[in-house]
Amino acid sequence: MFSKSKKTEKIDREQREQYEYARRRIKQKKNVMRHFIFFLAGAILVLAIEYGVLRDNPILFPDWSVWIVIIWAFILLIHLFNVFVMSKFMGKEWEDRQLEKLKAKQAERIKQLQKQVDADLPLPKKKEVQNPPPLSEKKDNNPLPPDVQ
Repeated sequence: MFSKSKKTEKIDREQREQYEYARRRIKQKKNVMRHFIFFLAGAILVLAIEYGVLRDNPILFPDWSVWIVIIWAFILLIHLFNVFVMSKFMGKEWEDRQLEKLKAKQAERIKQLQKQVDADLPLPKKKEVQNPPPLSEKKDNNPLPPDVQ
């Protein structure tokens, strides 16, 4: 408890990023599974309502529940595609490459702007900065603006 050596584990930046990426991926996969479970329960419920309870009197039109299940299945397929297929194309490595490209473009733009500023407003030479003109050479030593005098 009172020892002199303090052993603290520090996770470097790369390990932290990998950990955060893994957490995001697990959360995405968990949400897909949750969506699938809700889809199954909802499809069974909707089909049971139409073909069990409302067998003789359809609410909207005949087989409305089948259309709901088909549309929901399509949405679930899009969700699956985004999580499992698109993450391979646009995963962590893709994000890193895009980030590096944007940083390079930004650095190039900053260089261009710096060249433009240097051309428009050159810095004074060292001799001018080191040896400013003495105060006696100034025409007016009054510190007040002209309209106040």
